[in-house]
Amino acid sequence: MTPIRTATALVALLATTPALAQTPTNDDLATLVRQQAAEIAALRARLDRLEGTAAAAPAPIAATPPARTTPPVPQLAQNDTIGRDTVTRPFAPQLVPPGPAERDVAQARQANAAGVTTEWGAGLPVFHSADGIYTFKPRGRILTDVSSTLGSRYDGRNITTTGMRALRLGLEGGVGTHFFYQFESDFSENEVDIVTAFIGWRNRIRPGLDYDLRAGHLFNDRSFEGSTGSDSTPFMERTVVSTAIIPQRGFYGVGIMPRLFWKTGHASLTLTGDRIDGNQATNDSRTVLARAHWNPIKSDDSVLHIGAWGFDEALSSAATTLTRNTVIGGRFNGALRVSTGALLGGRSTTGYGAELGGYVGPVWVMAEAGERRARLTGGRPDFLSKAWSLSGGWFVTGDLPPYNPRLGSFGQPRVLKPIFEGGPGAIELTARYENLDYTSLLTGGRGWAATAGVNWYLNSFTRLQFNWVHWDTDNRAGAFTGPDSGETIGTRIAVTF
Repeated sequence: MTPIRTATALVALLATTPALAQTPTNDDLATLVRQQAAEIAALRARLDRLEGTAAAAPAPIAATPPARTTPPVPQLAQNDTIGRDTVTRPFAPQLVPPGPAERDVAQARQANAAGVTTEWGAGLPVFHSADGIYTFKPRGRILTDVSSTLGSRYDGRNITTTGMRALRLGLEGGVGTHFFYQFESDFSENEVDIVTAFIGWRNRIRPGLDYDLRAGHLFNDRSFEGSTGSDSTPFMERTVVSTAIIPQRGFYGVGIMPRLFWKTGHASLTLTGDRIDGNQATNDSRTVLARAHWNPIKSDDSVLHIGAWGFDEALSSAATTLTRNTVIGGRFNGALRVSTGALLGGRSTTGYGAELGGYVGPVWVMAEAGERRARLTGGRPDFLSKAWSLSGGWFVTGDLPPYNPRLGSFGQPRVLKPIFEGGPGAIELTARYENLDYTSLLTGGRGWAATAGVNWYLNSFTRLQFNWVHWDTDNRAGAFTGPDSGETIGTRIAVTF
């Protein structure tokens, strides 16, 4: 109780009992102290509820019943009540809480209502203004790779290289419950590249059904690993489904993306032009992309994931070159690729794919397949790309896979026993087979790869990765033609904040 409220209570007591205005008795003072203790207990219980932590109730004063309190509301309760809305938790408990730009309406409202100045997530804090309206968080990632290839019949492929898979700095935040934004630049490969850069608006249609709308330079929502950030993929490189069955403009484009979220899935529709640094001398290419996922089974320790996606693009006159050289055994070995050979005169492409997988306890499995049809000028037959993959993992430490049921992708894990707190961290064993086929072209190659890996998550934002890849290629064009096979060993140190 503040001094002003204490004085007010004392004046009120004296005013109601004239005799006390002269000399308060011990009983009167005891009554006033009990009132103060009850108010302090109520204030402390309210603070506990706002912070989402349970504090021990103060010892009651003799002959005074304890103050009536309401149990605290956990930050990630299965069903959260925020104002008039009751919602099912959109993020799994094994995930690091999302930043301001990935929260839903209920989470944003809860953060604003808490009135805190900072909250610590993964690596860096989220700042809140005193009035709870403004939210801000710096963000970034550092992914450092080393890879070595051996066994190829071409000496030019047997090389050891290093590289920064990602070196990003950015920020995200929000204003009030509905408005949010995010911006990131990447500095890897000695270039400055603007990646994510958008503003957005989110709202609730009814309890259990939310939406958001993003506008700016947007990351694709396409395939399972294609929708997973480079800092959250279970392998050092995404599958060939996400790297080959892709719009010509790549993973990003400037445009708009409305998304709809419900208790067991989501759907998105994206309309974009070229990347932010595209050619401004001609019309942009136009890309329409849609994806949806559904979790028909969703419990505390198991999920079934079903997903589908597709895109259609009309190519700009400046983007008619469809030549592809796709990673098959490591990103930083430029000689190790599956190639289409030179391919000119593209006018449009259409791609589609499907996803099926899920997890039970610490074990997860994901299968993906996709196809891309490129239509060519001059009456030539269409060029068809085909790819599929089967991946799996097992957290031997018992942690749950970092599956994000809101977005149908992987996210940053909440490690149960970080090494910085005396635990072993989280250890995951992974395996994958992937296959890519460009042979519908006379100059097109094909390839497959089998990968075994280990991921060691030191805590929720630091991990070490090791991948052993056995690859097999058969290119019909370029410097490394004909059947060839070998191994690539890669390691990564990754920090995401």
